Amino acid sequence: MEIREHGADVLSAPEYGRIPIRYRVESTFRIEPVDGGLGGLSLREERVDEPYDKDYDEGNPAARFQRWHRWDLSNWRVFLARSCGRDGGDVVGGAVVAFNTDGVHLLEGRKDLAVLWDIRVRPKRRRQGIGAELLRRAADWARGRGCTRLKIETQNVNVPACRFYASQGCHLGGMNCYGYEPGPCEFETVLMWYLDL
Repeated sequence: MEIREHGADVLSAPEYGRIPIRYRVESTFRIEPVDGGLGGLSLREERVDEPYDKDYDEGNPAARFQRWHRWDLSNWRVFLARSCGRDGGDVVGGAVVAFNTDGVHLLEGRKDLAVLWDIRVRPKRRRQGIGAELLRRAADWARGRGCTRLKIETQNVNVPACRFYASQGCHLGGMNCYGYEPGPCEFETVLMWYLDL
């Protein structure tokens, strides 16, 4: 596998969007306040009654990428992982990093913070180290721009992603139980992970 760095213009090509960002929700982290929240919050994994698929692209990656163009993407980077040999050089994973962009609230107006905006690996290639290598490359790139942290947003319904980020040295630094509209699991909770660089 090889990973190459690109400008955000590569998102206009169909390759990146062909990598599904869909996953199966079979469990969720239930957020429970301890002592009304004064004692912290407890995350407890529990099975969902009816598993379902969640697709961040909602079946139309081009439309999702087009929404990103409301910002100036000149400070964003895209990393593409390509297989060697067996799959004929197909794109098997990708990551997008946002940095120093006006109007992106996740960046908090800071120049020492980057956001892992998107990360995806083909389902048949997951759990083979591709995501870990993409995250490492994104972190190295952000560190090279003087960032001290990489911020990552996910949800309590994406248990595999939460476990992945924790295994890569990220720490849970924030959550918002009311950050999204109600979904199949009552309210999806915003979970903010941070990787110190």
